[in-house]
Amino acid sequence: MTRNTVYWICQLGGWSLYGVINIFFFLLNGASPEQVLNLFLAVLYSLLITHAFRAWVHRRRWLKLSTGRLVPRIILAILIMSALVYGLQLATFYLQDNLAAGLDLTLALLNILTNMTIFFIWCVIYIAYHYVERYNATLRYEAALNEMTLNRLKSQLNPHFIFNALNSIRALVDEDPQKSKKAITQLSNILRNSLVMDKRSLVRFQDELQTVKDYLALEGIRFEERLRIQYNISPEASDFQVPPMMLQTLVENGIKHGISNLIDGGIVHIDALVKEQKLHVCVRNSGQYVNGVKKKNGSGVGLANTKQRLALLYGHRAHFSIKNENDKTVLTELVIPQH
Repeated sequence: MTRNTVYWICQLGGWSLYGVINIFFFLLNGASPEQVLNLFLAVLYSLLITHAFRAWVHRRRWLKLSTGRLVPRIILAILIMSALVYGLQLATFYLQDNLAAGLDLTLALLNILTNMTIFFIWCVIYIAYHYVERYNATLRYEAALNEMTLNRLKSQLNPHFIFNALNSIRALVDEDPQKSKKAITQLSNILRNSLVMDKRSLVRFQDELQTVKDYLALEGIRFEERLRIQYNISPEASDFQVPPMMLQTLVENGIKHGISNLIDGGIVHIDALVKEQKLHVCVRNSGQYVNGVKKKNGSGVGLANTKQRLALLYGHRAHFSIKNENDKTVLTELVIPQH
């Protein structure tokens, strides 16, 4: 249904209802057919005048004005429309040779005040409709823009992840062909999962965790005993909805910028629990986090991506932080509210 169709339904329906109610009360009070006809004509005049006013509002772009500039114009328009309707009523009385009935001062003031009230209600409804429609259009635009941005951010993660995974496999091809075959199989599983996840804005935490486990198994082939993994996952966390590839990005960051730089390797410890309808995830990895320093190898891209996606999806309701828990451990904390 178009905006113009909605307008005519409301315009004709609203004025018809107003006219029928007034005619009903006129007849209850024993009004003459001539008075009923005059009321009908007054309603018709009001319909035509408000339609002309609508065209004027669009031509002059009043709806784009600020409130301070719009209100005086609306008040003046209400006065003019009320005077026009009364003037047309006087013309009707004149044609009926009953001009004296329209010149009664008390009835004239009552008529004009009634018209002003009706036109005020009409203007409030009309302007409120357009402001609500504009607000909804803004929300739809922002939602579409956010979705486009989220899709772009997710598309950045897959090439970033594939590049690192292929580097891991390349290191195994010459020294251990069997392990490299196994790594390729694990990579194909991860890519299959990521392709499915890429079509969704949110996935179950259990599915995200499975991708992380596959990724860590792939990295475990490369690091061997240098990489140790520990999990502490609450059962309530399994069905919690989370952004895809987010946990994997945090774990990958810990390995790439923490454990891979340590001669003896280290530990990745993943904790997840649900508290007060929020998922609390802690990723601890061996190493040290240097705050505010961007390295040439791309450090910080995944973390910046994570922060931006959280802001788009949850606003201020989500929390993300990364810091040194002690001299040997980096702590990454992620708090996600129920979507």
